[in-house]
Amino acid sequence: MSALKSIGTTEIEAAMATLGACARTAAHVLAAAPAAAKRAAIEAAADALEASREDIIAANADDMARAQAANLNAAMLDRLALDSARIDGMINGLRAVAALDDPVGRVLDERTRPNGLRIERVSVPIGVIGIIYESRPNVTADAGALCLMSGNAAILRCGSESFQSSNVIAACLRRGLLAAGLPENCIQLVPTKDRAAVGILLTMDEDVDIIVPRGGRSLIERVREESRIPVLAHLDGICHVYVHAAADADKARDITFNAKMRRTGICGAAETLLIDRSALAMLPAILVPLHQAGCEVRGDSDVCALDPAVVAASEVDWDTEYLDAIISVRVVNGLEDAIQHINLHGSQHTDAIVSEDEAAAGRFLNEIDSAIVVHNASTQYADGGEFGMGAEIGISNGKLHARGPVGVEQLTTYKYKVHGNGQVRS
Repeated sequence: MSALKSIGTTEIEAAMATLGACARTAAHVLAAAPAAAKRAAIEAAADALEASREDIIAANADDMARAQAANLNAAMLDRLALDSARIDGMINGLRAVAALDDPVGRVLDERTRPNGLRIERVSVPIGVIGIIYESRPNVTADAGALCLMSGNAAILRCGSESFQSSNVIAACLRRGLLAAGLPENCIQLVPTKDRAAVGILLTMDEDVDIIVPRGGRSLIERVREESRIPVLAHLDGICHVYVHAAADADKARDITFNAKMRRTGICGAAETLLIDRSALAMLPAILVPLHQAGCEVRGDSDVCALDPAVVAASEVDWDTEYLDAIISVRVVNGLEDAIQHINLHGSQHTDAIVSEDEAAAGRFLNEIDSAIVVHNASTQYADGGEFGMGAEIGISNGKLHARGPVGVEQLTTYKYKVHGNGQVRS
């Protein structure tokens, strides 16, 4: 469906109804598609992205110009920007998804009952997935490929700031579908920037099986409040690095710097550093590279007393996702104190411990109530690609259906197949 100009609510409702009906029809075809066809579609989409590289960059330049004129913050601009390296990342991500095992049709469990009934639990696609996202145009490629490989039709609603970029990328995905003999409506992009389309999508419970929002707090809260459809979402990424008393000083410095500064605007970026009181001698060396990189450090009274360049933290800081070059630092009195702080102030996303004490690390990994827990590595590994999933739709910090990176396996559900030989129940 081509992009719509300024239209009224009635026209948007009609357009969304058409998207839903087309998606449901396409989903039935895709659910039965062989793995070879799905892989061929994704590979052809990757080829189309390569061939459209200059078009994508030009469209993204238009999006960036509008975003800068609208005074979007640095984190949003970073998420929006596409260059040749990031396009390479999209292409490689698609090819990695195409190389995955087909998640559909796996026998998850099988048993034979005393009455002779043979019961299988088998993975199947969810059906139609509505994905609402902000800023990142690369989500168009990732989400489309993941839904395709998992046998689901996708209705993608990009943010208005990435509308031009996402349209070019979605067109490449649809060309891949056609090249593989699959319905191009397996992947559809909502053809308007109008916010009313989001509200309509959230009520399309006859055609859409699950909603996946990916964006800021206001978007997630709106989706959760308005959706008639089950929601698979993450909220904030208030991620921690905890430097334990038995930490290696070099690892503590390098991991903290990477976790905060590699990319400050992603949900896996560390927002709070906790350090054991008995490890305070390590803190100046940890803070130096952060200061040098222009990161603002906000600390408790102990940290401020140690480093005059540190700004006093408030209670609000421990509950803030900065998505910027800012980190809060607190001194804790041991492992128990660190676990309590993270479970109280964290967002159940990703939290890391730096320690050479395996027992302490084991307790941290067991007792931190987060989707991803990390020992002696950066929180920025919270990524489906880094987990070998090829790509991800997002990181779920909920506890139902999927938790952590949401890849192809997490976009399936299951059915029971019961095989009998004339059995009747008494």
